[in-house]
Amino acid sequence: MENIKTKLGQGGLLLAAMGIMSIVLSIFNYNIRVLSWVDLWGNTIGWVIRFLLILVGVVLFILFGRNEE
Repeated sequence: MENIKTKLGQGGLLLAAMGIMSIVLSIFNYNIRVLSWVDLWGNTIGWVIRFLLILVGVVLFILFGRNEE
């Protein structure tokens, strides 16, 4: 069970990092290939999805990223 919590924490960190990288790269009109679908619904929804990725990632990392010893 502890292994699953660790993986969720790492996945949250990955989501947050991808959201941040997507924001930085979108400033220069680039995008991560995995997240290219983000802007299909428009610019505003794309930014909302990026911020939600960061928010969900941070929440997962805070809840599951630390070992309880």
